[in-house]
Amino acid sequence: MNYYIDTFPGRKITIDEVSHLYFGGTSYLGLQTDADFQKLFIKNIKTYGTNYGASRKSNIRLSVFDKAEAYLADLVGSEACISLSSGYLAGQFLVQVLNTKAHHFFYAPNTHSALYQEKIKPYTTFAALNIAVREHLSSSKTTPVVFLDGIDFSGCNYPHFEALQVLPLDEILLVVDDSHGLGIVGKNGGGVYGILAKLNIKELIVCGSLGKGFGIQAGAIFGTKERLTALADTSFFGGASPATPAAMATLLGADGLYDLKRNRLQRNIAYFLDHLKNRKQFHFMQDHPAFTFSNVQLTEYLAANKIIVTNFPYPDNNAQLMSRIVLSAAHKKKDIKHLLECVNILP
Repeated sequence: MNYYIDTFPGRKITIDEVSHLYFGGTSYLGLQTDADFQKLFIKNIKTYGTNYGASRKSNIRLSVFDKAEAYLADLVGSEACISLSSGYLAGQFLVQVLNTKAHHFFYAPNTHSALYQEKIKPYTTFAALNIAVREHLSSSKTTPVVFLDGIDFSGCNYPHFEALQVLPLDEILLVVDDSHGLGIVGKNGGGVYGILAKLNIKELIVCGSLGKGFGIQAGAIFGTKERLTALADTSFFGGASPATPAAMATLLGADGLYDLKRNRLQRNIAYFLDHLKNRKQFHFMQDHPAFTFSNVQLTEYLAANKIIVTNFPYPDNNAQLMSRIVLSAAHKKKDIKHLLECVNILP
């Protein structure tokens, strides 16, 4: 069922004038409705305006972009970073740039649509992907580019990436969408880059949204200085409007708040897991607040008890139904307690 609301869906939403708890969406740290975060954002809007439509190549350049990108690269552990107006644009940018005769594309299971330009069917298993990549390497001189979601909600990739490691990584250019990890998992919210950098990968590029973990409308790409310099020199990057500078300034100014919210989120996850009776009905990952399930009865029972969760076919109407309980730092203990009472009552 689709619900239409008139305010941001925080820990509560109002449907037909009735208040419901909301355990869905991607506002993992609950920043979008946080008073301190909003205050900082509004302060930065007064400095930088509501939008900035000029090119990053303009003769007038705002220093906040370089400062924010240096901060992000340091946080993630990459040599360099460039920012864009969205995570989806970041993914599409990489696909366009890498789509040359020197590369051949391969898609891992459950790869997000942001990393597709022309729909190439993803491999259903990493075993099949491994065979295809090795066959390609034995018969072609072009570099395999493997696209992957760092957090794909099946628990197959993050945190150990065991299936990925069957591939000949030292001969692969690996592109990873970390939209659901940035700001949430890894050291200080650095995402999966640090984990993957320890593997012997020929070249690693990570991209993703900053909206889910950092609460701002922006995207970013992480990699080597050589690769990121080349990306920044393209007409694609120069022709696109950047992220809102007020958002990037907020990213720089909210460091302490991010830490506070991440700690609160981890406490909420721990409380939920400690009191959850049947963990086997969910797919979930270490330190991540999303709990995927397939029990339609659970969705209906939660809705009857004024709890709304993520429940729709994604990314299009022909896709499989996605049902997911999402905890956030904004949830209170009493919210999670009520959720558990409902979840634990079903067999």
